[in-house]
Amino acid sequence: MGRGKIVIRRIDNSTSRQVTFSKRRNGLLKKAKELSILCDAEVGLIIFSSTSKLYEYSSSRMTSVIERYNKLKQENQQLLNPAAEVTFWQREAANLSQQLRYLQESHRQLMGEELSGLNVKDLQNLENQLEMSLKGVRLKKDQVLTDEIKELNRKGNLLHQENLELHKKVNLINQENREVKKKVYEGRNVNAANSISRPTYTISNGYDMHPPLHLQLSQPQPQPQKNETPAKPMQLG
Repeated sequence: MGRGKIVIRRIDNSTSRQVTFSKRRNGLLKKAKELSILCDAEVGLIIFSSTSKLYEYSSSRMTSVIERYNKLKQENQQLLNPAAEVTFWQREAANLSQQLRYLQESHRQLMGEELSGLNVKDLQNLENQLEMSLKGVRLKKDQVLTDEIKELNRKGNLLHQENLELHKKVNLINQENREVKKKVYEGRNVNAANSISRPTYTISNGYDMHPPLHLQLSQPQPQPQKNETPAKPMQLG
């Protein structure tokens, strides 16, 4: 059997009414908290018991929630009335103009201008503000310089490590070159030793390949004259 439907009406029994109030109050406070957390909502809850006891919950300060509520309610009411809307925006413009003048005056005073209307207390407050501002600027500058120094040190360490790695590679290459040169020199020495120890073979065919040459000049023979008759041949008997 499920629970029957509860009639929503005032509970006559005071004890039952108090028990129901405690249970429902705790559940309502729990739901308000869950709503503010899950939905990122600004929630303000106020409960007065029949004995005029106050129970409240707010996701932020209750006073800020009430101020926001009153401001938005007033703005909504003014937006419904055109004349009130004009008045509202005029008042907002006047407030913004006043804030702008105050900021401009404060800026000029921080720059050391228009100090004639300030008394000793105002000047002391201005000096304290400048010292605090200067302190903040110096702290920020020191922080920036410290971060830059850390970054430079980090980059320097990386370059140092890369330099060491390059030196190792260069030393390894030099060692390999020395080993290669050593092997080349050893191979040349072995070849030279083999050429010295190998006997020389010659082929001889019994003839002198380089006989001595004797050169001699002879007298030229005279040529026969045209008118001379050639000698007759000797006849053999």
